[in-house]
Amino acid sequence: EFRGYAMITMMGEVKRHFRDRTWAIRVPRVYQERRIELNKATAELTQTLGHAPTVAELAAKLRISEEDVLLALEASTAYSTLSLDAPVNNGEDDAAELSDFLPAQDDSLNHLLDKHAVKPLIDALPAREKNILLMRFYGNMTQSEIAQEFGISQMHVSRILRAVLTQLRTALTD
Repeated sequence: EFRGYAMITMMGEVKRHFRDRTWAIRVPRVYQERRIELNKATAELTQTLGHAPTVAELAAKLRISEEDVLLALEASTAYSTLSLDAPVNNGEDDAAELSDFLPAQDDSLNHLLDKHAVKPLIDALPAREKNILLMRFYGNMTQSEIAQEFGISQMHVSRILRAVLTQLRTALTD
């Protein structure tokens, strides 16, 4: 079902957003990914060696140069996330945590999801665009197969899909 596809796609985009935007400065993706590998290797080596691994040990484990390990360690200092349990100075004597300032779980998220549901937007599309969109994402048809079905070029199908997806994206962000 298209809604299932759309939900998975949206969740992926949200995860990608936080993966790419939680860095204080722009760090090349190779170092972002290497930071994760470095953390895993550090945990494994600490467990097996009984001490914090050296740069040389990390380089050997990851099969990269010591210089690349040092670059990855330096780049990882730019990663900036906060724990929801992080203390916040709110000007009062009480110790507050970041989570205290987040709204309680309520129906506002459900309302937002209902308001921006994809189905009404798809239903409002002209019949041809709606059919092309559903054939591509629900019917798992290629653009060439859709083009043959409608008697148009694959490039035209591509343009229609791009325009429809842009229209849907715009409607969801408004």
